[in-house]
Amino acid sequence: MAEFVTPEVWTVPGVLALRRHADANLEALVTFEESATYAELDERSGDLAARFAAAGVAGGDRVGLLAPNGIEWASLALGIMRMGAVLVPLSTLLRPPELLAQLRIASVTHLITVPEFRQRRYLEDLETAAPGLIQTLRGGERHADLPHFRSVWLIDDLPTRRVEPDVLAELEAKVMPTHDLVILFTSGSRGAPKGVIHTHHAALHAVASGLEARCIRPAERLYIPMPFFWTGGFGQGLVTALVAGATLLTEAEPKPARTLAFLERERATLFRGWPDQAVRLAADPSFARTDLSSLRDGSLGAVLPPERRPAPGSRANLFGMTETFGPYSGSRLDRDLPSGKSGSCGRPFEGIEVRIVDPKTQLEVEPDDKGEIWVRGENLLRGICGWPHDAVFTADGFYRTGDVGRIDEEGYLWTEGRLDDMVKVKGATVYPSEVEAALRAVVDVQQAHVIDVASAEGQREIAALVISEADLATIRDSVRSRLSAFKVPTRWLITSRDVAPLLASGKVDKAALQTLLESEGSSGP
Repeated sequence: MAEFVTPEVWTVPGVLALRRHADANLEALVTFEESATYAELDERSGDLAARFAAAGVAGGDRVGLLAPNGIEWASLALGIMRMGAVLVPLSTLLRPPELLAQLRIASVTHLITVPEFRQRRYLEDLETAAPGLIQTLRGGERHADLPHFRSVWLIDDLPTRRVEPDVLAELEAKVMPTHDLVILFTSGSRGAPKGVIHTHHAALHAVASGLEARCIRPAERLYIPMPFFWTGGFGQGLVTALVAGATLLTEAEPKPARTLAFLERERATLFRGWPDQAVRLAADPSFARTDLSSLRDGSLGAVLPPERRPAPGSRANLFGMTETFGPYSGSRLDRDLPSGKSGSCGRPFEGIEVRIVDPKTQLEVEPDDKGEIWVRGENLLRGICGWPHDAVFTADGFYRTGDVGRIDEEGYLWTEGRLDDMVKVKGATVYPSEVEAALRAVVDVQQAHVIDVASAEGQREIAALVISEADLATIRDSVRSRLSAFKVPTRWLITSRDVAPLLASGKVDKAALQTLLESEGSSGP
């Protein structure tokens, strides 16, 4: 794979300068309607940065961005980050109370928003959450519900006055690798949202360390359907393209037939994302007549020709989290794992140290023993908004992930669920993620969501929502061949479409999933 060139300084201004010099005429972003080269993206974001600075945005200010994917989002985000402010991507799915909570948690000072998207009017949402906010700001006052908040701008009504180019250059020169770059929101499926803070160096280096495993080369034409307000879209999409010198293909509202036409027209070379996103494309009637011959191995298997699709478990499961700015362990996605490593997450990337710890004794366990995964290194978050340092890190700098796993003698990482998702069924321990993995390995199963529910007798039982055209007997028999009997779900909901309830973070809403399976699931024949 071609080598990417390292920037002189691991900051957004440093990487933009590299792209401006080396790849000015390369397409940086392409949507269905328009495209922008790196030179154009640099010019647009520089103009916006100069306007933000003239409007009073300062280094370290936290600027929320509420908009769908597109060149406009990327230009605004880069404009914010290159002049030293901190980007706070906000989900377009947030409801008014959730939006207010995230603005508070991140101490957002300025907000940039589209007027409307998917029938959501965000200024109205703000007024619903904090009555009188807009009028208070127009009067030059602060609102009691958002004491840090100073201004809100519609994208169509941004300030037009600019600082001089030399002033912007001075601002960019002050941005250091250790300065905060972004606050990304994440939450457990049962927990409150967390504002995860990443520095320029940590975010950029995290992306760079995973490029080889993700098979991303300079000038790659990478398609990722995830929204930019999630780590997958922002880090593995936009920031990845910037660091690798690649072209990112993106959409605001992916729809299978349109997406397939887009991939064919743009000669996409790599399709990454969630496996079920590729499965939905492959199930569309237009898939059979779409020319996707430009896609390379390393793309999600469902969109590749049958003879090039990897066998289930034969390729590494890239593993990571928002706190590590995406994957921190993996292996090349265009190659099968070595013998005996099927189902693993490969090895930790450069810059990350992994320790497996007994959650009770807090002592490191032996190779192949199971425990909580702790991580440490330069790819890691700086902190979490509102959390003291010792609540985030151990005394020696490790972050307790809450994930359960093991590392074998050769350094391969295996994961088995989360500490807080462990379920006791008749005294036995079950990790829903292990059951989900077994279900997803069944032929014709597109997606699976597993959780514990209350049985009629008041005990806990394992329930599964499975998206598949196959019948229950076929799925259950296949899972029984893979799992111990006590791990096999006893309550089922089999459906041809994914009806799993989601949080604004994109994760499954576990409480709502329990309610759904308790009301609609059945024990089957």
